[in-house]
Amino acid sequence: MSNVIAGPFNRVEGDLELKLDIQSNRIIDAKVTSPMYRGFEQILVGKSPLDALVYTPRICGICSISQSIACAYALENDQSIKVPHNGRIATNLVLGTENVLDHLTHFYLFFMPDFAKHEYESKSWYADIKHRFQAGKGEALNDILPARTNLLKVVALLAGKWPHTLSIQPGGSSKAVDKYEQIELKNTIRQFKSFLEDITFGTSLQKILQIQTRSELLGWAQNNQSDFAKFVQLIEKNELEELGKVDLTLMSYGNYYQSAEKTSFSSGVYQHDKLRLLDASKIREYTQYSYLDNTHSGKHPLQNSTEIPSSLDDKAYSWCKAPRLDDQVIEVGAFARQVIDRQPLITDLHQYAKSNVANRVIARMIEVARIALLLEQWVDEFETGNAFYQALDLPDNFQSEGLIEAARGSLGHWIEVKNGKISNYQIVAPTTWNFSPMDDKQQKGALEQALIGTQAIDSQSVKIEHIVRSFDPCMVCTAH
Repeated sequence: MSNVIAGPFNRVEGDLELKLDIQSNRIIDAKVTSPMYRGFEQILVGKSPLDALVYTPRICGICSISQSIACAYALENDQSIKVPHNGRIATNLVLGTENVLDHLTHFYLFFMPDFAKHEYESKSWYADIKHRFQAGKGEALNDILPARTNLLKVVALLAGKWPHTLSIQPGGSSKAVDKYEQIELKNTIRQFKSFLEDITFGTSLQKILQIQTRSELLGWAQNNQSDFAKFVQLIEKNELEELGKVDLTLMSYGNYYQSAEKTSFSSGVYQHDKLRLLDASKIREYTQYSYLDNTHSGKHPLQNSTEIPSSLDDKAYSWCKAPRLDDQVIEVGAFARQVIDRQPLITDLHQYAKSNVANRVIARMIEVARIALLLEQWVDEFETGNAFYQALDLPDNFQSEGLIEAARGSLGHWIEVKNGKISNYQIVAPTTWNFSPMDDKQQKGALEQALIGTQAIDSQSVKIEHIVRSFDPCMVCTAH
């Protein structure tokens, strides 16, 4: 076997294809293709800046709040110090709710069902996993779907609807909370916490977060029958720490603002076992291997553009650009966030086996526990009766950026406004980083590198699906 195409993939948000070169049952080359083009960046040109708050959430139906907040932060244009504390808390609550539900949706509905496939029928653990996690049939659906629906009440109360909420504004939130709504929020979050402790983790969230090493995690899972423990028990049996393994530069923009400067999850870059400050001015977008005009390849987003060429280059293979930080290939997501925030367990796992299928999933679940506790903390911080929103004056001419962490990783919006109208709007989504094509130096993207070297009989190998889904791709955001 030589060149094959894998895809389209089910249980992936959007359209994805892989072009794989498989020799002697091993992937020796991989190209990741985003086959869908949408054009939001062109749609926004010529619009009023505030119109972006309506358009950008519609980039995605699963992480639309993240898009809304990145847009609002860009529009604040260095005026974030004026945002009332209540506005920050309301924003954190809706973003944290969306992120934690994205993580659980990935775990229960996208990732774990792959272990119920026929390729694992001979395994001793197969019957139990199939009963619990089989796609569309597993009994876990009876637990996760009601819990997910119930927690979305937080978004309904604070933002009116999900997806495509309009309550998030530059300057805070347009929805104030009274003391009775605060009580309802507390009860909703408490019920969700009970679901996590009873079903997902089988113990208190505090005890989960007390686990600091790989050996402690494996030991804990042997004496626990929770859903997370069932996954941990599969790690060594299926060599998941060697699957999709890469050692790339990790990046996080930081997330959940406590003030204009301080975030609950730290920003930074982790490279060669060293943590350093993030300099977002060093972000560049490359398009030599994209189905896009190559004129501005290698430019910062504010100096870049998204234009369709008159003819497609034969080298091109994706509608996705290739973003790089200081010319380095980047991995983003929960694993990167928790390494950069120095979460003890994820730090130990990174030192043991770098980034891989197992560690990406574990990091998401650890983040679920951390965010759930933050939701409890934030709802207590509301100062009912005080402002949730401060109107900001938008100048007729400005350039700005909005950087946040969506569930899948670092999301950036860059805006240029001239004479009161948007003249350029550029978006770099998390999966744009992780599923990028080669850049102008022929450096492959994170998923491409993670696939190369994998043992696979053909393009339908479940190992390929494990690697792809471990990144939790959102392809509609990728090419936007």
